[in-house]
Amino acid sequence: MSLNLLGKKIGMTHIYNDAGDHIPVTVLKVEPHFVTQIKTAEGKDKYDALQLGTFDEKKSRRLNRALQGHFKKSNVEPKRFLAESKGSFEDKKVGDEITVELFEAGEKIVVSGKSKGKGFAGVMKRYNFGGAPASRGTHESFRGGGSIGNAEFPGKVMKGRRMAGRMGTDTITEKSVEVVKVYKEDNVILLKGGIPGARGSMVVLSK
Repeated sequence: MSLNLLGKKIGMTHIYNDAGDHIPVTVLKVEPHFVTQIKTAEGKDKYDALQLGTFDEKKSRRLNRALQGHFKKSNVEPKRFLAESKGSFEDKKVGDEITVELFEAGEKIVVSGKSKGKGFAGVMKRYNFGGAPASRGTHESFRGGGSIGNAEFPGKVMKGRRMAGRMGTDTITEKSVEVVKVYKEDNVILLKGGIPGARGSMVVLSK
């Protein structure tokens, strides 16, 4: 059971610790989260979970009727994003506020995000293929993937063959990411090293 919060990737910088060591860090903005719904196995949802709303209050007129009623029932101002944490959280109730204070410097957390999209890419960029020999006899296929087929039987390209295609925009999860510093008054958290995603993208932080 883990509590998931959403954070916006601001960018990377570096700091120095008390020993004078240089530490590269990723800066994340983690706005306050509000409990908008508590799901239970005994209720209509048939499973235990905690739903949280966060980031940028939205105008009610920009929401459909269902979401308007959902936020009104929980007595929480409409939020741009909703996140869900599976598990039983008996100490929480609808309307409760959860901030970046949930995290502490020095602890390890799990971070999930979408990797940067790189568009359509060839096999050399996508899978680090070596390419064809740049010597006599080779032409028009220096960066090609080489043979992809089989003999007459089975006479098809086997599933899973590494070929050119869309690269990036994959969900990547990094475990044991260290929390370097937490700025409670600014709703900012610093994580050691780089994390998945482009600047401005949303990532999931699991306590």
